[in-house]
Amino acid sequence: MTAADRVPAPLLVLAGIVSVQFGGALAATLIPHIGAAGSVTMRLLFASVILCAVVRPRLRGYSAAAWRTVILFGLALGLMNFAFYGSLAHLPIGVAVTIEFIGPLLLSAVLSRRLSDYVAVAGAAVGVVLISEALHVPLDQLSWAGILLALTAGACWAAYIILSGRTGAAFPKLDGLAIAMLIATCFVAPFGLATVGDWSAPLLAKGLGIAVLSSLLPYSLELIALRRMSAAVFGILLSLEPACAALAGLLVLGQRLHVWQLLGMALVVGASILIMGGGGTEKDPAEAAAT
Repeated sequence: MTAADRVPAPLLVLAGIVSVQFGGALAATLIPHIGAAGSVTMRLLFASVILCAVVRPRLRGYSAAAWRTVILFGLALGLMNFAFYGSLAHLPIGVAVTIEFIGPLLLSAVLSRRLSDYVAVAGAAVGVVLISEALHVPLDQLSWAGILLALTAGACWAAYIILSGRTGAAFPKLDGLAIAMLIATCFVAPFGLATVGDWSAPLLAKGLGIAVLSSLLPYSLELIALRRMSAAVFGILLSLEPACAALAGLLVLGQRLHVWQLLGMALVVGASILIMGGGGTEKDPAEAAAT
């Protein structure tokens, strides 16, 4: 048993939340220089190189089903990052994460199948409307590109939650994550390498910091945690993501949200807490067998 295996799974998830949101805020300072695709490429390239050097994943001895799972995991990972970074070019990070969060929230409600969870999701949907400012800004002035990109990232986030657990069950240690990171890098590199342009030391340092904060630490912690908890509960533990993103946006980027946006964020977080009230933290045997 490793040191990480002795840490309660919820604490691993919370540490990943803080890491990824401050990494996202750092990424928002890089996107204006090299674009969303370039930022994602730099992040995944650094992260996959470091992770593969440390893990040295074994490539032989896996079933075709395991390879299908890890390939889908890598594609979901790459598209999730690509879409989210694209949304940061149009939306404050707190807004982008709150809209993106509807993906794992819907996943948790579907997995639990309780009526109260669907009511909570409806409340979260109202929260997303408020935080997007759809009630206060003319429709033709809304950042539809940012909203659609954040929703796309949310759908990929839901897929990531499911596929991460299955990858962790099919591959030992962090081998599956390392392979998935390589696949994600190959997926986004054709779009990103041409846009980087400037490989100066300051930008490379930011790219390395983003790789550690947004990829290496959170994905490793989450994959370990998902071996010991259900996908539904994991999705709900992420209820702190919007609030943490807003805090990171304020501290790193000086982004302030309006009162209606804060109310919308509170609705999303409240919906998460309501859904979380009916679940435990351990993965049940039936779901463990399925993953």
